[in-house]
Amino acid sequence: LSHLCCFRKNMAELSPDLRQLPCWQFKMSESANWDSSTGDIVTPWTVTSASNKGIDYDKLIEKFGCQKIDAKLIERIENITGKKAHHLLKRGVFFAHRELDKILDSYEKGNPFYLYTGRGPSSSAMHLGHLIPFLFTKYLQEAFDVPLVIQLTDDEKFLWKDLTVEEAMQMAHENIKDIIAIGFDPEKTFIFADFQYIGQCAEFYQNMLRVQRNVTYNQVRSIFGFTDSDSIGKIVFPATEVAPCFSSSFPFIFNRRTDIPCLIPCAIDQDPYFRMGRDVAPKLNYPKPSLIYSTFIPALQGACSKMSASDPNSSIFLRDTAKQVQRKINKYAFSGGRDTIEEHRKFGGNCDIDVSYQYLKFFLENDEKLHQLGNDYSSGTLLTGELKKELIELLQNIVKEHSKRREEITDNVVSQFTTPRQLKYNYPADKAKKCK
Repeated sequence: LSHLCCFRKNMAELSPDLRQLPCWQFKMSESANWDSSTGDIVTPWTVTSASNKGIDYDKLIEKFGCQKIDAKLIERIENITGKKAHHLLKRGVFFAHRELDKILDSYEKGNPFYLYTGRGPSSSAMHLGHLIPFLFTKYLQEAFDVPLVIQLTDDEKFLWKDLTVEEAMQMAHENIKDIIAIGFDPEKTFIFADFQYIGQCAEFYQNMLRVQRNVTYNQVRSIFGFTDSDSIGKIVFPATEVAPCFSSSFPFIFNRRTDIPCLIPCAIDQDPYFRMGRDVAPKLNYPKPSLIYSTFIPALQGACSKMSASDPNSSIFLRDTAKQVQRKINKYAFSGGRDTIEEHRKFGGNCDIDVSYQYLKFFLENDEKLHQLGNDYSSGTLLTGELKKELIELLQNIVKEHSKRREEITDNVVSQFTTPRQLKYNYPADKAKKCK
């Protein structure tokens, strides 16, 4: 009973923008009679599903109160930018948003915005799943021609993982090289790791403190499910991920302006951080961040979990050799094919649960070829081994080309991206508003 009273008290403290957040801590029910043991779990630290089709994203939209990206919104983006929509957008990989329409409204009026995304460096090498938000962010940056800030939360990994400060910083440094190799423009992109940047920029630290002052312990416990055994570092960390939502955290880029909004492309498991940020922003006289959310790329073993750096056999890493890519896909990639060739020829395969097809959906840009492969596999014309061969060749090439670009990334190139500096954009200071 005391726990129930505490929960009700916590909920009463939450603003309307935050009250849906505690659903992160519970298994979702598809219907009133659906057993809780078969639910989806989506938190910043755990993503699992009992269904071999993976997370029910329509239910996720309903639970979190965000909006689905529809054909009309995609068409609007194409009309505004004059560019074709990215295949990850057209195929529903980026499937939901918060107030993306408001960013587009403002942009059409000639007002600036910036992009913010990030990475928690939990391993020295990134895997293919980590590429997804960065590939899409690169498209957004080029389509809208806006500045981009990329946060490496090495401090978060120090708090959550059994790492030394030096190990966490080194992982961030290696991940930065992987990110630069994607092809970002140094004149438009600032990359920073928290351990280094917080000591360089007083304004960033000030915004962290502003967020901390405006979120109570009861609120952060309700949002993230922290317990009495969690360190105080974990409890205050969310403010560090929220601070980049505010343009004044980068005074050298935005000329100390506080009124420039940001758009955040990220996986939907990061939602609680930015729901908290959207709640705090008006209290500080800052614009609310807008968000565009992606689905998860499944683990090789199937869509019941996402690709994870902590399980090497669930992931294709950007430093895997061609043989490793081939071995992992052939050995571990879950098949939607039938038990026998005869049954497969007769009944066809299931693209919804076949990992090879799902990976092609993420990485094969040619719409016609993807459609043809899907039809052939579903009809039984294409066998599982043949579909895996298509994927192996595609991913081997992606990993090979990324590795080539990464080899050219020196420490001097890293410094070029990570040095606080003005980017190619100019922002008049006379529109600045005083924050609280």
